[in-house]
Amino acid sequence: MTSADLLVDAFERVRDAVHRAVDGLNPQELQYRVDPDANSIGWLVWHLSRVQDDHLAELIGGEQVWTAKGWMERFGLPFAPEATGYGHGGDDVGAVRVKSGDVLTGYYDAVHEQTIRYVKTLTDADLPRVVDTAWEPPVTLAVRLISVVNDNTEHAGQAAFVRGVVTRVGTD
Repeated sequence: MTSADLLVDAFERVRDAVHRAVDGLNPQELQYRVDPDANSIGWLVWHLSRVQDDHLAELIGGEQVWTAKGWMERFGLPFAPEATGYGHGGDDVGAVRVKSGDVLTGYYDAVHEQTIRYVKTLTDADLPRVVDTAWEPPVTLAVRLISVVNDNTEHAGQAAFVRGVVTRVGTD
C-alpha cells in the first residue's frame, strides 16, 4: 500500500461519514441547531466541503469546484465566493440554508472526486514538498492533506452528533 492509497482511504472514509450524516434528512433537519450558537449539519458539511475545496484547489493550482462548477449559485448563500466558513458566527451559520441533502452531498461529492483524482497522482517523493511557508515549521504537502482529513473528520463527527439529536428528539 502506498501513501496515496492511505490518503484515498482516509478521504473515502470522510465521504462515507458525510453521507451518513446527511442522507434522508429534510432541509429543516439539516438546518437544526442545538442552540443559537451551535452549528447545523448543513453548515458543518458545507464548511468541511469548502475547506477541502479551497485547500485542494490551492494544491492543484486550479479553480475551486465551488465557483468553477456552479455550486456557489446552487447554494445561493450570502457570502463572498472565497468564504469557507472560517470565522463564521451564529448569524452566518444560520444563513446556511440548504435546499436539500442532495445539494449538500452533491457539492461534497464533486470536491471529493477532484481530491481523489489529485491524491491518486501523488508519490511518496511528493509529500515532503513545502506548500505553505506562512507557518513555522513550513507546511508540507503531507501535513496539509492530513490537516484537511482531520478537519473534515472532526466536522463530519459533529454533523453525525447533531443528526443523532435530530433523529431522537426532532427539530421542534
